[in-house]
Amino acid sequence: MILQALYDYARRKGGDIPEDGFANVEIKHLIKITEDGAFIDFVSTVEDKKGKIYTHLPKQVERTSGAKASLLLDNAGYVLGVPKQIPESDPQKDKKQAKEEKSARVKNELFIGKIEELYEKCSGNTGVAAVHKFYTENRKNGFDAVSASSLWEEVQKSTGMLSFILEHEDALVAQHDDVAAYHRNALAEAESAGGKESGSDKAGICLITGEKSAIARLHPATPILNSKSVAKLVGFQVNSGYDSYGKEQSHNAPVSVKAAAAYTNALNYLKDSPKNRFFIGSDTVVFWAEKGGKANEFEGAFASFFNPPRDNPDKGVAQVKSLLSAAYTGKLEEIDSNFYVLCLSPNAARISVRFWETGTVRDFASRIRQHFDDFEIVRAPYDPECLNLYHILSSVALERKIENVAPNLIGAIMQSILRGLPYPATLQQQCIRRIRAEQKVTRERAAILKAYLNRLYRYNNSSKEVLVSLDRKCSDKGYLLGRLFAVLEKVQQDTHPGLNATITDQFYGSASTNPATVFTQLLKLNQHHLSNYESKGLKTIREKELGEIMNAIDHFPTHLNMNEQSQFAIGYYHEKQSFFEKTNTSDKSEGENGL
Repeated sequence: MILQALYDYARRKGGDIPEDGFANVEIKHLIKITEDGAFIDFVSTVEDKKGKIYTHLPKQVERTSGAKASLLLDNAGYVLGVPKQIPESDPQKDKKQAKEEKSARVKNELFIGKIEELYEKCSGNTGVAAVHKFYTENRKNGFDAVSASSLWEEVQKSTGMLSFILEHEDALVAQHDDVAAYHRNALAEAESAGGKESGSDKAGICLITGEKSAIARLHPATPILNSKSVAKLVGFQVNSGYDSYGKEQSHNAPVSVKAAAAYTNALNYLKDSPKNRFFIGSDTVVFWAEKGGKANEFEGAFASFFNPPRDNPDKGVAQVKSLLSAAYTGKLEEIDSNFYVLCLSPNAARISVRFWETGTVRDFASRIRQHFDDFEIVRAPYDPECLNLYHILSSVALERKIENVAPNLIGAIMQSILRGLPYPATLQQQCIRRIRAEQKVTRERAAILKAYLNRLYRYNNSSKEVLVSLDRKCSDKGYLLGRLFAVLEKVQQDTHPGLNATITDQFYGSASTNPATVFTQLLKLNQHHLSNYESKGLKTIREKELGEIMNAIDHFPTHLNMNEQSQFAIGYYHEKQSFFEKTNTSDKSEGENGL
């Protein structure tokens, strides 16, 4: 199913995805030369630590062991013979440095050999001839002059790709039509010859297309974040225990060479597209719509919800609001297209599928709308209207840093959202843990606990529900105790302004877990605080609120379980937010004005 969906996507995107044997490559530095091959200077394309993506370049060779050169683009070791520098502190520096210099010479000779082969077929191409002269006729004025460039030291240290460009041209030499034609012919010859280069030596029925064709013995690489450069989505070890019926390697899962190239190109395109991928810790998530048109709009909104900018998490709020609006108005439900979400994890030489979610845009729109409903909670006017995934996760992380969130928790939350299932219990536990550690119930944390409980109640067909704002009819003991704690804190703050520490700082943990141990003491202390009110109206309001809550509590339990602790936090948050409402009752408004 995964390969079929990727293959169909490649066919739909057409020219947007590089053809077999070509790729979109990040180039960090260009070597600008004249038509005579004379070196002009290096050109840096680096912005925000990333190079520019150049499209439809000859695909880089896969290197597992040994040296292999790519065509017209590679790292500085291959293109310019730059050896890796051994630190001065290494006791075997001289020996190792000599080995690195020898290796760099071999790599550079291989790269120049590729240029020689290209020149034999494309000597009439101005760009190819210029690169050839750069390495031969104009070596003194070109190759040996690079060290005089102001960017030479930067190029030496870089591990990024280098390629060539002629002065007064925008396209790289590697993008010239003659080079593309030469590369296609070389690939065709390799495929017809069979063997390791083509990865095919047998014909069979392709599992993707259903047609009889040459079967790929080895699938192309699809490296992701933190994986090896040769990592594959489909792969078999030589003589492994997974072989059957005398078949070897990928012949056990027969996919044609062309279909393997197509799905690989599609996956590489998706994982390199900021609009179609985001990262969860060390995992990579890619997503796409089966059809174009309006479904593409959903892709953009989907990315803004799950992948807000780290430098400015609120930047994507407008897009999230747009997604929410579209979900509520039914616009998304009108889109007739399937939608796919694929989460991949690095695993040595292979890539593991963390999860694979499929459904219609209508399905995902409904589930995302439910997610927003579950997380809706009373808030301050200046708070963002919608909470994206970054806000949610950072609120339960140590120091509010997203990198401190366990990757498996992030993945589990995503699956809950996409499947419409209860949120993971670890989210509730982590949230309560952060509240206890910081003695602070924020809007995000209260929303998490509300969403967790409501989904759990709904899943268990319970009639219980946590409301968006203060619920005076709720009889849950945890909720009532949380409300009571908030009122006791407010009385203390009203009568003793400027305190360095409130009862929340001192007693929240024990009050929310073992109420019987602290509430009797807190109520006695409250009587003292009430006697210090200067405003009789405000004192009356607080006493009424305390009386209403106390009448609903028959005893103080010795222990609250996790769900009751969640209700405690929500009740505490709801009650505190009610203090800031402009109008609750006319009496309350009069009392507040009397301060």
